[in-house]
Amino acid sequence: MKSHIALASLVAALAIGLAFLSGDARDPALVGAAIASGTALASLYAFGHFGQGPNRPMQRALVIFGVTFLARLLLVGAGVVAVVRNHQSVIAFVVAFFVPYFVFTAIEGSAVASLGRGMGKPA
Repeated sequence: MKSHIALASLVAALAIGLAFLSGDARDPALVGAAIASGTALASLYAFGHFGQGPNRPMQRALVIFGVTFLARLLLVGAGVVAVVRNHQSVIAFVVAFFVPYFVFTAIEGSAVASLGRGMGKPA
């Protein structure tokens, strides 16, 4: 799990760094990158902290994934509203959120797959 968190941290730093360098669209890009990065790191922390254990790790992971998805949905909605109200670029926000989001989803999927390893034979 530590390698997943390290990789996600590297992607988060890259996403926020690129958003910071985006010129006039810096503010909405930073909001999008921060939401994607923060929720991904929180999700991976939750997988590592609550998802492991002898009893039903995949069901735990599914609950964590669902809660994180709902949080992302609400935060993206709030981010879009904030960007629109400040008359900033929604496109910069959307790109800065979704590009790293897909990378984080792959990392999270790999983390969930690693939870099931070493559990023995399925019934």
